[in-house]
Amino acid sequence: MDLSQSLVESTADEYRDEHPLYPVEQEGVETLPTAFRTGEFGWRDAKWVVRWHYRRFLGAIPNATRREREAQFDRNDFEDIRDALIDVATADDPVTHIDRLTALEGVDVPVASAFLLFVGPESCLVVGEREWTVLYDAGELADPYPDPLSPAAYDRYLETCRSLGERFDCDMWTLYRALWQLGASARDAP
Repeated sequence: MDLSQSLVESTADEYRDEHPLYPVEQEGVETLPTAFRTGEFGWRDAKWVVRWHYRRFLGAIPNATRREREAQFDRNDFEDIRDALIDVATADDPVTHIDRLTALEGVDVPVASAFLLFVGPESCLVVGEREWTVLYDAGELADPYPDPLSPAAYDRYLETCRSLGERFDCDMWTLYRALWQLGASARDAP
């Protein structure tokens, strides 16, 4: 598959039309960056990002696994979460503080990348095997999805995505929607 601006635009539009979580995701993209930067958010806002990360798979992650990972995040003190998110959201480049997020219990690199999406949707996006594999299959990434995902691997992924964003004149939120949709199409193909 060759990625192109028209493919990214059309599949991002398909995502908007077909994905049941799109309305709440769009609200998060519009409101959470300011909330995280100013510290004007509550426990439920931070917890929502963790829940979204796992629930966006619409049941593909076993319920017990998802609940266990969400419970790990619940063990954090809210002040620690608040301080970490403010630090990341006010950084020149939030990715430079991914270690600040992964220091929180229940936050690995993929979950940290979900926070980065909602901290800076114009310049950061979430990573998972689905999105990575689309880029790998398109020849944009040299290696298959690494498990576990390291901060260095996320940096490579994000650098590739930012380059694609410039090439296709789109923000990371749009690119994410396209990659997610393309990953669904590839998974459903015979």
